Amino acid sequence: MRWLFLLLLILNVTQFVWYNRPLPGASTELHLGAAQVAAAPQKELRLLAEAEAPAKALAAGGGLAADKTAPSCLLLGGFESVERARLLEQRLLSLDIAARVVSTDASLGSDHWVYIPPLASQQASLRQLRELQARKIDGYLITEGELANGILLGVFPQLDSAASVAEKLRAAGYEPQVRELPRIYQEYWVRIAEKSQRLVDGDLLTRLGSDFSDLKHQLIQCSGVAHH
Repeated sequence: MRWLFLLLLILNVTQFVWYNRPLPGASTELHLGAAQVAAAPQKELRLLAEAEAPAKALAAGGGLAADKTAPSCLLLGGFESVERARLLEQRLLSLDIAARVVSTDASLGSDHWVYIPPLASQQASLRQLRELQARKIDGYLITEGELANGILLGVFPQLDSAASVAEKLRAAGYEPQVRELPRIYQEYWVRIAEKSQRLVDGDLLTRLGSDFSDLKHQLIQCSGVAHH
């Protein structure tokens, strides 16, 4: 009975972590009071949860076991180019392992935009942009997205740098805001069909690693994986 209690405990903890994870693509908008800037959290956004297979299973040469409580996908790769993923796909198919190339969105840190929110019209935004430029303040009109007709005043990797610039603009009589946005890029993986997952063991991963030095593997829930 003890092992059953431990299994239920692990499942409950896993479910809690899953439902309380950061939502992909979320952005943080800060109004520039000093207290709010100091308290703003630095979030690391990841759009693809990583779960490595147990080390003991790999050492024993066993297949990577998927969680039977939900559909799971075994992914190999994590490449920047689709061509490299295609090479891995062909290698696996030659070994009678059913596989296909998929892509996922991933984030690499965040940028912090300093901007003036959109005004009532593009003409009003252009007037303010000309006023800023006349005061030797660089800015660019945002033409797309939810911030269209806003004025971008700078992009900074660090929150404190963005906050410092925003405070100077506030002192000059403007009302800038700061928004944290993840830097999104595409990763390419090869998805192993469920029927073939048992064939992907530690020995195979070692052999593949000799030809694909940047090879990674993940066992994730299948939602959010786009086929190519």
